Amino acid sequence: MLAFLSIWQWYRGDWPLPLLVGTAFLALHIEGTVIHDACHKAAHPIPWINQLMGHGSAILLGFSFPVFTRVHLQHHIHVNDPKNDPDHIVSTFGPIWLIAPRFFYHEIFFFQRKLWRKYELLQWGIERSIFITLIIAGIKFDFMNLIYNLWFGPALMVGVTLGIFFDYLPHRPFRSRNKWINSRVYPSKFMNILIMGQNYHLIHHLWPSIPWFEYKIAYEKTKPLLDAKGSPQRVGIFESKEDTLNFLYDLILGLRSHSKKRGRLRKFIYHIPFSRLKKFILKIINATYIGNE
Repeated sequence: MLAFLSIWQWYRGDWPLPLLVGTAFLALHIEGTVIHDACHKAAHPIPWINQLMGHGSAILLGFSFPVFTRVHLQHHIHVNDPKNDPDHIVSTFGPIWLIAPRFFYHEIFFFQRKLWRKYELLQWGIERSIFITLIIAGIKFDFMNLIYNLWFGPALMVGVTLGIFFDYLPHRPFRSRNKWINSRVYPSKFMNILIMGQNYHLIHHLWPSIPWFEYKIAYEKTKPLLDAKGSPQRVGIFESKEDTLNFLYDLILGLRSHSKKRGRLRKFIYHIPFSRLKKFILKIINATYIGNE
């Protein structure tokens, strides 16, 4: 509804551009939760409506619903596994401000691992055809400015927010694969509405069939259990000097090594001709190293 409102106002010309972009951003931000719940069959109890919501939100976001679903379920199975968790690349393969383009890796992962089932390749083809058709139509009928301002721009901003609140913040420091501590909770009524429950991300990982608006209730009922399991229940950025420095590093560079002594990143650094610079970079890589608990 918000998406159509922004398009209508684009042609009517009553609203200033920032308000149009903000409305489009809000529409796509909400769709991010719709596609997420739909892939867990939690968007609607009637299966065909759940599927319709998933495919519709995927088209609006420029995603493919079967790709999103299969890749996201792999994330749940392999949380914080550098080789098998597709979202690990999204979170740790560069600076936070470039997190949105890394979502394209999901499509590569989908085809590399041959994750499709039954008619999902056909569904992928249809959704990608719709995307390409809209772009061709935008060029031919001269509405690319609308696409740039009310679709691509807001989608890029939503990609950043999804990457931060669905992937980066919930799973940092990206080390544990233990189901009780591989994600986190940072309770807040305001954040619960602003990011639609993703501040209770650990609850989602423990009980993925729960819709987003029940995360907070589930957290309050299970808090004694989470306390007993040592589950992280703070945002994890300002709790220690190490947390803060790691966060600042991720803002600027964000490349992480998964090996203490070897690895591709270290091999590249060893070829740097300046010894002082080499030592300085190695010190940073060692300080930001991601091990496993």
